[in-house]
Amino acid sequence: MIIAPAKRISNVEEYYFSRNNRRLDAMRKSGVDVINLGIGSPDLPPADDIIETLSTEARKPNVHGYQSYTGIPELRKGYADWYAQWYGVQLNPDNEILPLIGSKEGIMHIMMAFINEGDGVLVPNPGYPTYSSVAKLVGAKTITYNLYEELGWQPNFDELEKLDLSGVKMMWVNYPNMPTGAPASMELYKKIIDFGRRHNILICNDNPYSFILHEKPISILSIEGAKDVAIELNSMSKAHNMAGWRFGMAASNSEIISCILRVKSNMDSGVFRPMQSAAAKALALGKEWFDEVNRTYRERQKYAFDIMDMLGCKADRKQGGLFVWGRIPDNWKSAEALSDEILHKTGIFITPGFIFGSQGERFLRISLCSKVETLKEAIRRLKEMK
Repeated sequence: MIIAPAKRISNVEEYYFSRNNRRLDAMRKSGVDVINLGIGSPDLPPADDIIETLSTEARKPNVHGYQSYTGIPELRKGYADWYAQWYGVQLNPDNEILPLIGSKEGIMHIMMAFINEGDGVLVPNPGYPTYSSVAKLVGAKTITYNLYEELGWQPNFDELEKLDLSGVKMMWVNYPNMPTGAPASMELYKKIIDFGRRHNILICNDNPYSFILHEKPISILSIEGAKDVAIELNSMSKAHNMAGWRFGMAASNSEIISCILRVKSNMDSGVFRPMQSAAAKALALGKEWFDEVNRTYRERQKYAFDIMDMLGCKADRKQGGLFVWGRIPDNWKSAEALSDEILHKTGIFITPGFIFGSQGERFLRISLCSKVETLKEAIRRLKEMK
């Protein structure tokens, strides 16, 4: 007997990097020394104090049971203090913050909480593929809106206003932007909040990159009245080197947070308490931590720019975040073709931008999550590529 899968997955493909990892694993098994400059999984460890806190707390006999669905008070307060210190945003830790098992989980929870089948969801192009995938899983009507290179990878608001917004209930934005590395600005955030308010659209800003190679982290929630129409997701994966720990959060007004909690409380049973204590410790790290992390990424970024130059790609030197994004030369059919050529001839994988939408078809993305020695080896191989 063959059990048919649910219809909801018929239009959803396996995540690109999941499929690609199998391809790279097969190459390694065949003897190829693969250099993966693709996915942005930080290779640096968390601070020593964080690991020590986890170890110390885990030895306690009374911390191994189920945990609160809203996280321990120390963690929620840690997030609130973090937002106050770095973003200048005041959040009530009791009801305006919801800890998550990574912000990726939050994308699903938010759409399950607010989107009915047939509702419209605006997603950026280029943008994180999970926005579109989850929208399809919940039965939404996905409506892409373009980000333009000539506008600093911001939307054209005149173009947005001309869309049929009658059934649109939610808009995903992602600043600082991934994959382009474009920074946010207060002016942009004001436009987005105004757009959401006038059209009664829930704005969801995904904000995990604001500490990586950006001068000053900013939050969409710092705009007056933003909590009335906006949710912000944030993450400890990038800024704190805790991707595998799975710590994120959602912040908004108490009514919105309570709706997300109604979904989340039926999906998991909390995170191991010692990990929550360690995360709270991480949120108290000072400027010197972020400066040190950024020194490492800034050095790596120089080599990533060199790789782009070798490939004839044009990359904006002002971009930030965990990646370098560059436009491929005109003589190449597509970024996918160039990426495949590089992989075939050198064993180096560089992400083709088409996976982020049609606006990324002429771009490559290089991750900064490889040591300088690895990047130098990639440069050596590329010099020999014919």
